[in-house]
Amino acid sequence: MTHFWGEVIGTFILVLLGDCAVGGAVLGKSKAEHSGWIVISTGWGLAAVMAVFVSARLSGAHLNPAVTIALAVIGKFPWSEVPTYIAGQFIGAFLAGVMVWVHFNSHFKETENKDEVLATFSTGPAVKNTLFNFLSEALGTAILLIGILGITSNKLADGVAPIALGMLIWAIVLCLGGATGTAINPARDLAPRIVHALFPIEGKRDSNWGYAWIPVVAPIVGGILGAVIFTALA
Repeated sequence: MTHFWGEVIGTFILVLLGDCAVGGAVLGKSKAEHSGWIVISTGWGLAAVMAVFVSARLSGAHLNPAVTIALAVIGKFPWSEVPTYIAGQFIGAFLAGVMVWVHFNSHFKETENKDEVLATFSTGPAVKNTLFNFLSEALGTAILLIGILGITSNKLADGVAPIALGMLIWAIVLCLGGATGTAINPARDLAPRIVHALFPIEGKRDSNWGYAWIPVVAPIVGGILGAVIFTALA
């Protein structure tokens, strides 16, 4: 159960801080309103640092079903533990989505653009194109797995790996996020989207379920490809 709770708390911290970085930048009457993509990407990078520091010793800090599945595919993680890890990740992300709703409850009704309300919980394409949106998410997650495996294959001083992993997330979101918002994590996107669908958010739009499969499936495909490519080259 230590592994399960490590994934719950780590994913909770990651998604809470990351989604709140988005909400602060886009929601009406937030003190951080209009602060932009650099703030959002930096928030996600720092969220990853904090989440990994907290959960690394408990569970290894996967915090992402695409990471767990990719590591299992290349033989670096037992398939028997995959369901436990993914359950912890989705529960942590769902609880984070609930707390995002609590934290910004007064701001949702102050936000005229309801796309921005949805963006606080989950990602969406800047330009809708199913094929290229899928490829963008797969590319970002492939880079994520290549980066994770590259970082963890080096001998690093204690405490350096979480910072390096946070910088990796920061770079991916900052550089690749303009196309789809860069979910690169099925739990990070789907669980808060469910919160958006279920909870009483004033004036909200639909939860864009037609797009929702892309940030679930594409990261899994891209993560596996990235892990296989790195393993083949290593």
